[in-house]
Amino acid sequence: MKKVLLILSFLVYVPLSGSGKTSDEVFERLLFHRAQEALTRIIVGDIFSPPVASRIYVYAHVSAYETLLLFRPGTYQSLAGQLRDLPPSPLVATLGAKPGLAATEALLTVGRSLVFSEQLLDEEARSLWDQARQQGYSTTAIEQSRKVGQQMATHIMSWAATDQYKQTRSLRRYTPLKKEGSWLPTPPGYMAAVEPYWGRIRTLTLDSSAQFQLSAPPAYSIQPGSAFYKSAKEVLEAGTKLTDEQRLIANYWDCNPFFLHTQGHMNFGSKKLSPNGHWMSIVGQVARQTHASIYKTSAAYVLSAIAMFDGFISCWKDKYTFNVIRPETYINAHMTESWKPILQTPPFPEYPSGHSVISSAAAVVLTDFFGKNVAFTDSTEIPYGLPPRKFTSFHQAAEEAAISRLYGGIHYREAIENGQKQGLAVGEQVLAKVRVRKAGK
Repeated sequence: MKKVLLILSFLVYVPLSGSGKTSDEVFERLLFHRAQEALTRIIVGDIFSPPVASRIYVYAHVSAYETLLLFRPGTYQSLAGQLRDLPPSPLVATLGAKPGLAATEALLTVGRSLVFSEQLLDEEARSLWDQARQQGYSTTAIEQSRKVGQQMATHIMSWAATDQYKQTRSLRRYTPLKKEGSWLPTPPGYMAAVEPYWGRIRTLTLDSSAQFQLSAPPAYSIQPGSAFYKSAKEVLEAGTKLTDEQRLIANYWDCNPFFLHTQGHMNFGSKKLSPNGHWMSIVGQVARQTHASIYKTSAAYVLSAIAMFDGFISCWKDKYTFNVIRPETYINAHMTESWKPILQTPPFPEYPSGHSVISSAAAVVLTDFFGKNVAFTDSTEIPYGLPPRKFTSFHQAAEEAAISRLYGGIHYREAIENGQKQGLAVGEQVLAKVRVRKAGK
């Protein structure tokens, strides 16, 4: 019987307390970032798939954003009436409550309702509230703020409960198609398909999960002159000729929530960020770098979360519509049995590339929000033993994330390039449907 050992990696965490106090505005902004990082640590620990993680992020950040608007409705506008089926909140700001504290509680409360490790998130929350007391916030201010956040969380979770997620939990287990060229589970774990019914989840800005459905990939063929064979050959050749930089890029954007290691008769897993967790980390880093207010910070988080949530729905709809075989399966069957990709093949169909879709969607909204040429250094992967990487723009980072999947040996070029097209379309749809800043602000 094989044993399974879980190894958990965490994001870098530095307590807020230091040699001196910051202003309340700066403190609340930092507290909010820490709450987002705490949520990510729990998502990593609970091994949520990327689509499910996107759901946790989006509802937590809609709750936080809507809470902040109770305190300053003049510059930013509510998402009610903009996101599908989201009703206006009946709440008002409570006297004595603090906006950053209330938004932090809203984020944590929604997060707690959607993760498995509620107790661990509660421990993270207690640490944050202890820091608020050390900053000088009164017990009354903290309690009033938390009350407001909890009330908003209840409002948002009532809306979230109607998104078809619960219904997809009760659908029967997915069985791989018995059709040549269709996806099959891959080694080493031969895991079951991840979220085969995610295309049924309610979208937030898209007309439907099929609004930006892609054209079909090249027809499956094992003939050496066929387009499909050539695509697989490109993956094979790229994997055998990787430069050190290409290998680093592949590993940097791996973002595999559960990497299964095999040593003899023992299996053990290492937990890592999902791709949307990586992009939420980038949002936080750029918000800090640009000294964004807590209102601007929250708006950036929520727009990114919306784009990636809809991006995953659109992408997953196509994955199970086209049901394309992974390069590893095809190459081992028709080219060479000994070849292995440097990344572990994820357990779901190949076309399109999820990294390409959600990275492109995030880059669109972040470019619109922060600007075209915002250079940044991304330190997200330091906890996983990888050095920081510098980017001149969000789109450059998204391009690298996309091509990393070819270097990693888990996607054909068509899945990458068409995935980018779908992601760009989703991002533009979010910008067309959602306004966070009021006109003239």
